[in-house]
Amino acid sequence: MNTEKFFTHRAGIIAVAVVVCFLWGSAFPFIKLSYGLLDIRPEEVYEQILFAGYRFFLASLMLAAFLAIKERRIAFTKGSLPALLQVGFFQTTLQYVLFYIGLSYSTGIQGSIITGSGTFFSIILAHYMYSNDRMSKRRLVGLLLGFAGVILASSTKGALRFSFGLGELALLISAFSNSLGGILAKNRASTMGTVYLTSYQMMLGSIVLLVLGASGAGWKPFHFTGLSLLYLIYLAFLSAAGFALWNTLLKYNKVGKVSMYFFLVPVFGVLLSAMMLHETLHGIVFAALLFVVIGIIVVNQEKS
Repeated sequence: MNTEKFFTHRAGIIAVAVVVCFLWGSAFPFIKLSYGLLDIRPEEVYEQILFAGYRFFLASLMLAAFLAIKERRIAFTKGSLPALLQVGFFQTTLQYVLFYIGLSYSTGIQGSIITGSGTFFSIILAHYMYSNDRMSKRRLVGLLLGFAGVILASSTKGALRFSFGLGELALLISAFSNSLGGILAKNRASTMGTVYLTSYQMMLGSIVLLVLGASGAGWKPFHFTGLSLLYLIYLAFLSAAGFALWNTLLKYNKVGKVSMYFFLVPVFGVLLSAMMLHETLHGIVFAALLFVVIGIIVVNQEKS
């Protein structure tokens, strides 16, 4: 089975989507654990951005190595810089500046649920950017359900006291940036290889993160232990594998057909955060997660 057949076959789409969503869902507890090991506090924005830069620069090198082994070339393609900068800004730089800041002010469970809103932004953007992926009443209902879940996620401490603050807002805008970056990557993937696109956009985006973070925290403010270094390598790996596989799915399929599986990211994120960070699972968490999951399924359900 060739690459296109695998990534367009239903079983292939499901298998790849589940693996990617598990990887992305695991990022929430591993980032929070890394913050604890490296003593990165919520107010230390430059340190958060620098740590993100370390992660994504390392991930881009992993992808470049894969590209060199698979295709025996990593040479920069003339004329691709504008596209790489555009995708890199939204899918790496802006998304992860906001994501790392937002996650420092929220729990892993909150971050997992709010990040699920990326699917809803993808549906809205696809409506305006693709003539064959339009909004419908069904999708509108799904959007309302999903965003209701996002609002509930701002009250995951066990009581209905909503507080949509800096952390939640940053995570929400981060999800929008990721959705826009994914659609831009889909559009650009038709003219360049997916791994090439992902590797170079991630490298360019991470360089901005490194420079921005180092401008306030220096280049080496962290004292890595064996465990914290292992976490960093794992976070880099899940980014490299996740983005490459997800962008490949988007290259061969409609946005809606792929994004429906994104509901697994908050599911994995919530469960792993509860297990690894010992965060509490209570009624509001389940209600918020249920709204988001149902919303994602509804907006992507094919009309009979």
